[in-house]
Amino acid sequence: MAAARLSMRTIREILRLRWAHHLSKKQIATSCNIARSTITDYLRRAKRADLTWPLPEDLDDAKLQRILFPSREGICNNGKRPGMEDIYKELSHKGVTLQQLWVEYKQSNPDGYQYSYFCELYHQWAKKRDVTLRQVYRAGEKLFVDYAGQTMPFTDPITGQVQEAYLFVATLGASSYTFVWASLRQDLPSWIAAHVKAFAFFGGVPEIVVPDNLKAGVTKPCRYEPEINPTYHDLIKYYGAVVIPARVRKPRDKAKVESAVGVAERWIIAALRNHTFFGIHELNQAIAEKLTELNNRNFQKLEGSRRSLFETIDKPALKPLPATPYEYAEWKKAGVNVDYHIEVDHHYYSVPYQLVREHVDVRLTSTVIEVFFKNRRVVLHQRSYDQWKYTTLTEHMPQSHQRYLEWTPSRIMAWAGKNGPNTKKIVCHILENKPHPEQGFRSCLGIIRLGRLYSSERLEAACILALHIKGYSYKSIESILKTKLDQQKGFMDPLNNLTSKVPIVHANIRGKGYYN
Repeated sequence: MAAARLSMRTIREILRLRWAHHLSKKQIATSCNIARSTITDYLRRAKRADLTWPLPEDLDDAKLQRILFPSREGICNNGKRPGMEDIYKELSHKGVTLQQLWVEYKQSNPDGYQYSYFCELYHQWAKKRDVTLRQVYRAGEKLFVDYAGQTMPFTDPITGQVQEAYLFVATLGASSYTFVWASLRQDLPSWIAAHVKAFAFFGGVPEIVVPDNLKAGVTKPCRYEPEINPTYHDLIKYYGAVVIPARVRKPRDKAKVESAVGVAERWIIAALRNHTFFGIHELNQAIAEKLTELNNRNFQKLEGSRRSLFETIDKPALKPLPATPYEYAEWKKAGVNVDYHIEVDHHYYSVPYQLVREHVDVRLTSTVIEVFFKNRRVVLHQRSYDQWKYTTLTEHMPQSHQRYLEWTPSRIMAWAGKNGPNTKKIVCHILENKPHPEQGFRSCLGIIRLGRLYSSERLEAACILALHIKGYSYKSIESILKTKLDQQKGFMDPLNNLTSKVPIVHANIRGKGYYN
């Protein structure tokens, strides 16, 4: 059975990591949780299609899918076996990858092994060489992040209640330069805020961020196909980095941060155990002071300190920070209703009416919402916190709906006043009491239509009776006109039991004709 084709979003991510960040296929495979052979195939497809990065703006998912045609190459194994020790030594140099070493190997051995088998041989050799093979961390390459197992107490200055704070720990691989920050929760906003503060603390961005399988970072932990939280992925992409989660039950993947957590627990948590802090901000101030001491403390077996190594090794290799910090954003999915609106946090936003009954991706910040369809942004709205209200753009409406835009509350009230004072009272009551303006407009436009259908005089008379029985709706007025109650002699006499003559209009009442 043929392998399932990757999504266009995943293919775009592969191309971005390869061409924009120059990652090796192994790193891309780990980040995207895809086999290296699959990545090789898609890169070949892109190369044969003469694609370049960034991809053209008009290249949507459908076009990209049409131009990518797979082509597989066989594996040759009749050449000279590569020197594994030499490969291991060369990989310790920054920028050197297995693919580059394979190209050099093929130049001297044209009949040698193909790339996939070349990599397989090396990984097999590395496993047998040393079970606990020491990892080599390159300058500015990896930032390891996790939460400490222990919490720190603080006292709420208002309630006096003792709360527990969670410690976020981030450490750079090459220098072990460490950042610690306390937060009230371990939820997604706290996780994102901690990363923003960490990048600002380091003054730059590493190539790779290695988190544990925390729910805020990894939506679905899996050894083979973990799912990265969309908001977390958006953050990492904004800073121009790559996220490669540690494998499940593979502690050596995050040994650096595990060590940093232990150091933080000894030199920060233990050192501050007898202090009382009033508020999370006071706690973070004390942590910052102890953190400075920790990073300036000299190593026992190495020369220098974490700070000195950071200044000489990691800091020059970090990528610059963006002009502005990342603004927290959440990703949601929404279905487009028949009225070409989507509901986001109990507010309705319009999208092009052609997307009715489609599903879209929504990115939310504190100020705006962005709607994406097939990885293309279709609309940008200012975010509104008015529940059950509408934000509608004219260009999203069909032509048949746009004609109603000429009607405004002032114009409707002016028409009602010309028809009669009682008509104006009815219209005013509808506009003031409907939960949505659109609903009020529809009712009022229906009443205008009744005036044209039955005459202005009859509509005014029907409104008099509607006010008497408190029937402030289009259906009540329509029922009065249809049954000609407004034409009955003496219908304004208060002694007449008019309410008994007026048919009751309600959604749960079927009427006398239902059973005929």
